[in-house]
Amino acid sequence: MTSFTYTWANAEQTTLKREDADGNVAFVPTDPVNRDYAEFLASGETAADYVAPPAPPEPTPEEKLAASGLTVDELKGLLGL
Repeated sequence: MTSFTYTWANAEQTTLKREDADGNVAFVPTDPVNRDYAEFLASGETAADYVAPPAPPEPTPEEKLAASGLTVDELKGLLGL
């Protein structure tokens, strides 16, 4: 039988991340009729706590301008500069 490690995939604990020794990952909904979740419950295993990913860095002014779809000249024109 394959050995798995389990980690909560979200803070609400509605999904488990299941990983085997080869690095294969599956996401298992916490539904008692789901065969994989029922197997987890029967195994007596526990899931590691969910760890939220770090917040993305604040975009630079240049990145914000690029995301807006405006060039520097277009922005200057819009602002009347």
